[in-house]
Amino acid sequence: KETDNETMLRAATIRGNFATCPIINGLWQVSGAHGYTPKLEPAIKGMFDLVDQGFTTFDGADIYGPAEDLMGEFRKRLKARDGNDLNFQSFTKWVPRPGPMTRAVAEAAIRKSLNRMQTDSLDLVQFHWWDYSDPRYIDALKQLSALKEEGMIKQIGLTNFDTKRLKEIVGAGIDIASNQVSFSIIDQRPKKEMIPFCKEKQISILAYGTLLGGFFSEKYLGKSVPKADELDTSSLKKYYRFIVQFGGWDLFQELLQTMKKVADRHHVSVANVACRYVMQQPMVGGVIVGVRLGLSHHIEDNKRILEFELTSDDLSEIDGVVARGRPLPGDCGDEYR
Repeated sequence: KETDNETMLRAATIRGNFATCPIINGLWQVSGAHGYTPKLEPAIKGMFDLVDQGFTTFDGADIYGPAEDLMGEFRKRLKARDGNDLNFQSFTKWVPRPGPMTRAVAEAAIRKSLNRMQTDSLDLVQFHWWDYSDPRYIDALKQLSALKEEGMIKQIGLTNFDTKRLKEIVGAGIDIASNQVSFSIIDQRPKKEMIPFCKEKQISILAYGTLLGGFFSEKYLGKSVPKADELDTSSLKKYYRFIVQFGGWDLFQELLQTMKKVADRHHVSVANVACRYVMQQPMVGGVIVGVRLGLSHHIEDNKRILEFELTSDDLSEIDGVVARGRPLPGDCGDEYR
């Protein structure tokens, strides 16, 4: 019998009818530059542990090293065990190099992902484009739309697109289910323009960077400024820059202290508060939490995200500290261009 917690884990949707887990297992850490290399058997066991506890949705990419292959191998073994793969959602990304976006180029990329992920239809393909001055992203998305019509793709999403380009894409008649962007207590760029437009068009936001690469945790509470050699993953390097932009380490420590007080009131962790804050924002269809398959999955801690809700007082206390910092400039995805 499914527990209430497992039922809640399956309660989220993208586009209102595409069932997904609101806490999504992020696989970028298998791509390298994150301090570990996944081993096949422990990784697959980790995926079974996650799925069996209700964390059924995984987010990978064609450029995340073996991420697509791991999802494909897991799908094969899940079908062998359960007779189907209905209790498993696998998202990927298409991150093409600049060039002509012909039918042949798009189809070759999608067929490669289909083969690696061992399926005949990709649940969600999220498209990334590096250079807005090259307008061929519209061509690429039109090719993806044709492949969706043919059943090779169930839903099309974007990753790291700004609001201006999202409006252009929707205006071109392309059906977009989601946009995956950085969204955290100190990175609230989606609130400016992205959320209002997504609300109007019923486009889900998939949030990453919510834990600031691990900075939003008790581990950093009361600690001195990290030294350069302690920033030993690409995520820690990236999000330390965000902390500096926000207002520096001292203000970040005040924010952590406030989050800890809120966490203690609810008997949860600082990381839980960080995730819950973003989950309670409009149009957020899922929060992506990185997993190191075979090493650390944080299953019990992540379940608690769904067992409490931040009150208006909680939110006011957190926002009071955030208001003293500097808003991150620009729109979603600007840091990649």
